Amino acid sequence: MSAEQRRGHVVVDPETLYVGTPAYLIATVNPDGSPNLSPASSYWALGRTLVLGIETDTQTAANLLVRGDITVNFPQPESWRALLALSTTTGRDPVPPHKAKRYRFVRDKFAAAGLTAEPSDLVAAPRVAECALQFEARVARATPGFDGSYLLVEAEAVRVHADPAIVDADAGTIDPRHWRPIVYAFRHFFERGDEVGWLASSRTAGEDPRRG
Repeated sequence: MSAEQRRGHVVVDPETLYVGTPAYLIATVNPDGSPNLSPASSYWALGRTLVLGIETDTQTAANLLVRGDITVNFPQPESWRALLALSTTTGRDPVPPHKAKRYRFVRDKFAAAGLTAEPSDLVAAPRVAECALQFEARVARATPGFDGSYLLVEAEAVRVHADPAIVDADAGTIDPRHWRPIVYAFRHFFERGDEVGWLASSRTAGEDPRRG
């Protein structure tokens, strides 16, 4: 086999297209005022806007459509089992028929995951105390996906909370060298790898990466 043939691409059919995104916990408020907590991993941000992919048949989706206060909480790698503990639970009672074989109803999701709820400053949904980075946000728009199975949720981040251990006090921002998210890729959890570079516009960067 030639070197060119070895480098050639092949057609594959992966079970998911999550190439590596941060896993997070989204908290919402149930109709009775109690908190709901769910794991998720469809996420990106532009400025202060968070864009989340949330399945439509979840209690999370039902809650945020009625009351748009949410928190988005990012756990560290050592907390991956909390995500796993919540992955087969639902706040919907009764459990939707098509989920009944895999999911079970749990009223207190925080307890099920061994996590601690703490009050937010500006929104009704609680934060997750064990998460080093927490966003308080309000839903601005929720758009049904083309096949109806998910919502594309746009939310405005109104407050950011960070553990001092991940903050660069001089720059007044998150120090990415100390930030350790869980990276979810192809249904596996990973720690972030080594730094390979940075933008010159970064407030926490060292020398200009274009040199050398």
